[in-house]
Amino acid sequence: MMPWLYSALGLVILLLAGDALVRGAVNLSLRLGVPALIVSLTIVAFGTSAPELLIAISAVHEGADGIAMGNVVGSNTANILLVLGIPALMRALHTSECSTRRNYIFMLGASVLFIGLAFSGTFTLWSGLILLAALAGVLGVAFRDARNHRRNGNDCAADSDLEEIEEADPDMPYWRVGVYLLLGLIGLPLGADLLVDNATVIARLYGVSEPVIGLTLVAIGTSLPELATTVMAALRRQADVALGNVIGSNMFNLLAIIGIATFIGPISVDPEFLQFDLWVMLAASLLLIPFVFFKQDITRIWGVILTALYLAYLFVLF
Repeated sequence: MMPWLYSALGLVILLLAGDALVRGAVNLSLRLGVPALIVSLTIVAFGTSAPELLIAISAVHEGADGIAMGNVVGSNTANILLVLGIPALMRALHTSECSTRRNYIFMLGASVLFIGLAFSGTFTLWSGLILLAALAGVLGVAFRDARNHRRNGNDCAADSDLEEIEEADPDMPYWRVGVYLLLGLIGLPLGADLLVDNATVIARLYGVSEPVIGLTLVAIGTSLPELATTVMAALRRQADVALGNVIGSNMFNLLAIIGIATFIGPISVDPEFLQFDLWVMLAASLLLIPFVFFKQDITRIWGVILTALYLAYLFVLF
């Protein structure tokens, strides 16, 4: 029982510390005069993925490569099937306000690149550099597009406005910014170590493989912030950009998390991923085609389908 409790404690610490780090980094940047546009494209994206990143780094350091890989692959699958499915059960998610075609194509490209590199059997430092180079290219295009949208006064450039960065408070005193940063910097590695160490113990105690623990317990846990955000957006009838947020999160997971973790050491790819889980992730990504290219809403029926598919995936894993 204790490993489960410690895992849950580690997850809670990770989520709270990640939120604190985002708040501190965003407001420090704004106080120092960094444009809100750059903050939204970089600091918020990196900060909200900090739990996944710290888990990957800790797992690679502890030799638990299956948890590092499972966290990325499982989170991407959960983001599509669960994070979009559950809110749609409550209220239809309207996906026709802003175009996500280009970012979706980028996400598919990132998925194919990731799978191709995985078939080498190991993510080496060179593999990581390739992933990070692709991320740099995507961020460059996103920055250029957002700047053009802002210059042209396009309302779809949601992330370009300061008021839409929820953590932004330009008047926050420096001492409070420092407290947020300190809590984030201390809490993230502590939570990651607790979660990874005890998830590994659980895997050994119950005879479950590390990849499965990464694909389920760790992946669902680190997807909770995205799920909570999307649920609240659905309840407030503000879910128009939910699809774009999921696409962006998945792309960042694929290109940045493993890319940065390879600087700690090589990451071996369990054959289970090559035979099944990577293809489930890709198939889930392809399910977004009707919503991206044909402007369909994610209705309650789609919510049932997506959620049922994720439950079926969990059933197969166990």
